[in-house]
Amino acid sequence: MKEFVQGVKLWFTPLRIREEGDTPDYRFSLANERTFLAWIRTALALIGGGFAVDQFLPGLAWGVRVGLALALLAAGVFCSLRAVNHWVQCERAMRHGEDLPVSRFPTLLSIAVAVVAVAMVVVVLFGWEGR
Repeated sequence: MKEFVQGVKLWFTPLRIREEGDTPDYRFSLANERTFLAWIRTALALIGGGFAVDQFLPGLAWGVRVGLALALLAAGVFCSLRAVNHWVQCERAMRHGEDLPVSRFPTLLSIAVAVVAVAMVVVVLFGWEGR
């Protein structure tokens, strides 16, 4: 738990990472930053998709519409939080000459998006409408 709290503190004080280990090749740090930005773009797309489902599918049954929208919004929130956490973990690992961290998050995110996509296919095929 202590390590998690220290990791979260680094989200807000990234200069403290420089106090740890050795400075990695800048190409690796920049690649880590590009990966972070890709995760943020993914989070923004998920959040935008959640709002789109809620706003542009008024004919969809309320529970289905809200459920799909909330699933996409939650995935976006988790994705954005995971982005910064992964950036910090990778930066620390590079500075200490350790292997980069592995994560199940990409798998979980893929499954969540796939479930929402299958639900949307069912909605499109059967045209569920709110009553």
